[in-house]
Amino acid sequence: MISFLLKKILKRKIEVKRKDMYKKAENLGFTHPLVVKCSQELDVLLNSYFDQAA
Repeated sequence: MISFLLKKILKRKIEVKRKDMYKKAENLGFTHPLVVKCSQELDVLLNSYFDQAA
């Protein structure tokens, strides 16, 4: 049950972070440091999500 809830929370955080990254990329460009930082944060969330799935 906890694993299911954790995955659901992580999935929501991933969706929010992805939308934030796309918005920043549109305004600042894909190579802007804020976009790169956001991408790295998204990577951490995705890795956590897939660790839970394993």
